[in-house]
Amino acid sequence: MFKLQVQDNDEDRSVWHDVKGSNGEVLTFEHESDARATLEALFPILVQMEHYAGPKRTRVIHIIVDEDD
Repeated sequence: MFKLQVQDNDEDRSVWHDVKGSNGEVLTFEHESDARATLEALFPILVQMEHYAGPKRTRVIHIIVDEDD
């Protein structure tokens, strides 16, 4: 599973936030390609800026399931 995160830049620190859907739940995806396509659709300017300038402000996170839980 994968989820999306976007960074809010503050003067003192940077905080990453999970991207949520219209229902208020964190958006999750089974395939990384689907997650990246959705990230680009939701935040096209930020994603394009990352190709030419820094810092990175969007990311796709791989959710690792702990089978012991």
